[in-house]
Amino acid sequence: MTPPRTPQIPVVVLAGFLGSGKTTLLNHLLRNREGTRIGVIVNDFGSIEIDAMTVAGQVGSTVSLGNGCLCCAVDASELDIFLETLTRPSARLDVIVIEASGLAEPQELVRMLLASENPHILYGGLVEVVDAAEFDATRERHPELDRHLAVADLVVLNKTDRVGEAERERLLRAVGALSGPAAVITAVHGRIDPELLFDPAMRPDGDERTRQLTFEDLLREEEGDGGHGDHLHAAYESVEFTSDVPMDPRRFIAFLDSRPEGLYRIKGFADFGAGDRDNRYALHAVGRFLRFVPQPWARGEQRLTQLVMIGSGIDAEALRAGLAACRTEPGTDTPDAERAMWGVLRYVQQEPDPVDVREGDVREGADVEEAAAEA
Repeated sequence: MTPPRTPQIPVVVLAGFLGSGKTTLLNHLLRNREGTRIGVIVNDFGSIEIDAMTVAGQVGSTVSLGNGCLCCAVDASELDIFLETLTRPSARLDVIVIEASGLAEPQELVRMLLASENPHILYGGLVEVVDAAEFDATRERHPELDRHLAVADLVVLNKTDRVGEAERERLLRAVGALSGPAAVITAVHGRIDPELLFDPAMRPDGDERTRQLTFEDLLREEEGDGGHGDHLHAAYESVEFTSDVPMDPRRFIAFLDSRPEGLYRIKGFADFGAGDRDNRYALHAVGRFLRFVPQPWARGEQRLTQLVMIGSGIDAEALRAGLAACRTEPGTDTPDAERAMWGVLRYVQQEPDPVDVREGDVREGADVEEAAAEA
């Protein structure tokens, strides 16, 4: 029913005021990428600790980081140009991270990404890094921090080693109140689990099973802890759900529209049975952003719904129960099945890509939203 689409590369916006630790976090991702090829776009090079960066001191330059990753220095007006460079098949990148200037308006970068006509990119979320030790002082100097937190998809409360336990809990409550449904995790020296931002198993080229062993892999094997010796994964929960019964489109969309606070990412595939027998629907949800991509079923492929949900402070059993309640019931294979898909189709990217970006609410596919409301 729907032709296959070109694989898309997620683009993550990394924001935070000067001194929050976002460059440190970026360096951590580059060192712990597990073979993932990262494209980096920065306004300010700051102190990215890669030797090759020293030759990229001019705006408009692109350098190889020597590990399969690339880096560009740009200003905002050139963003589309360098996204085009980094999404060329020859670059073979898996994810792109934009490190915003400390004084940038992250929401504007998000708007630019969603308005981009580049068919090879997919919004990967807005990550706001906050300095725990300077949170109150930063809010006083930059009242716009409240606005930035309100539109973030993931908040990293960094430098928590510099505050006591009681202060840490106060900050988590304060940041949580400002960031609403966004997941909030704590970090020291910007060390978060890279799986929060990218997943090798979801690479566009699907080469995770066949890639060569990297030096990073060898180092992890030597350490014997899988690279998580400091239990970075303890900052979030990962919940899996599998069903061999198709999902009811209306109930599934209702579940997604009401997903709980702290649920940062949902990824995987949904089977809608009679709603579309030709395709499974790849699901990409990050924060408030949601998109489905129809993909033809392979001949003989077992038809399953397989989802992974990642967040902080989420109730795993409640999520599984909510998804189980979205499964179809016997006798629902009716002529109304395709009409029930309208709610899903409003989140399928159209050509050209219509975008409806509202304050604190980022969604796509507004052109069929009215029809979906009638379903």
